[in-house]
Amino acid sequence: MIVGNSVSALQYMLGSDSTRKMLHDAPGWTLPVLIFILLFNLVCVIALFQWKKWGFWGFCVSNVVSLEVLPSIGLDSVLVSVFGIALLYGVLHIGKENKGWPQLD
Repeated sequence: MIVGNSVSALQYMLGSDSTRKMLHDAPGWTLPVLIFILLFNLVCVIALFQWKKWGFWGFCVSNVVSLEVLPSIGLDSVLVSVFGIALLYGVLHIGKENKGWPQLD
């Protein structure tokens, strides 16, 4: 998640030709919101590595916001968003007495 969000944010910020072509029909607010979501996801992942529960909830909020943004650029994000939240929640509940979820502050 750190690598993916970082690379995507850099791609959108540097404005490569493929990004401009992909966003040519999107509203003007789309690119800044996408960059914000990616950077916010990066902050949330770092918070999770520091055992902060708000990192999980922030990730959930950013995925809900992305449900409104990603269709504007032609991406179907419902399955990806739900799968991402479910996967992260599941990973935090792996293990018996060493689960990650109860260890989050």
